[in-house]
Amino acid sequence: MERLPNPLRRHLAAVRAVAVLTVILGVLYPLLVTGVAQVLLSHQAGGSILRADGRDVGSALIGQSFTGQSFTGEDGAPIRKYFQSRPSTGGYDPLASGASNLGPQDVVDRLPDPRGVGQAARKGRVSLLTEVCARSKAVGELEGVSGARPYCAGDGVGAVLKVFPAVGTPTRVVSVNQACPATPFIRVYQGVRVECGRPGEDYSAGRTVPVRGDARAVVPPDAVTASGSGLDPHISVAYAELQAPRVARERGLGLDTVRTLIREHTTGRALGFLGESGVNVLELNLALDRER
Repeated sequence: MERLPNPLRRHLAAVRAVAVLTVILGVLYPLLVTGVAQVLLSHQAGGSILRADGRDVGSALIGQSFTGQSFTGEDGAPIRKYFQSRPSTGGYDPLASGASNLGPQDVVDRLPDPRGVGQAARKGRVSLLTEVCARSKAVGELEGVSGARPYCAGDGVGAVLKVFPAVGTPTRVVSVNQACPATPFIRVYQGVRVECGRPGEDYSAGRTVPVRGDARAVVPPDAVTASGSGLDPHISVAYAELQAPRVARERGLGLDTVRTLIREHTTGRALGFLGESGVNVLELNLALDRER
């Protein structure tokens, strides 16, 4: 070995170091960590899988849908006896985890245009604001409360105007998210009659004016917005309390019983001060099923 040229000796030493570190860090260390986890935290290491009636029904770490798409009931409709999860941009698919990447400035829809060129034009695109408004309206109808919220029209779209010209005295105003023949959410803006939106018409030159209105939101924010992962298994205590009367009524249980189960499945803030308290939806629904 000493007779080998210096460059070759250095290369062989490097190869040996890589081989040793690969065995230690790539084989022995993972096996050790996995073994310790299986012995001390077997449930968590196995994915925190929850079982009911002798079968796996989900993970306590991943949100899922409680609608007719995965349970008995109307296709896509919320099953009324279950607490509903937070919205998911990826359809609760662990392989499609992620957010919409849309921000608070995304307030203008692209209206569907049957005469448009390309599938995107024909299908249109819903803004983040309209998604929030539509979800709030749907939750309000499901829970029997007001689904109104600021910057939302009564028909569940964003209350947004396009004002022309962009600078100066308005001569034309369009409720850009309400497709004709819809009635605009306000009749007049600064003395100009408000028009409904016409699919295919370009309103980009106008000034965007979101209208706050005087609505007070009853539906909690987490009921109308998805989490960053789209797989949050928890909802806020406020959203759980909003759903409690419906679930109690559908199951024939006392409201106090349902609220007690909510408290039992509420987790506090991480480390006592990070984030907010949350209610694990799957665990809560399984506990409700055991009450029958």
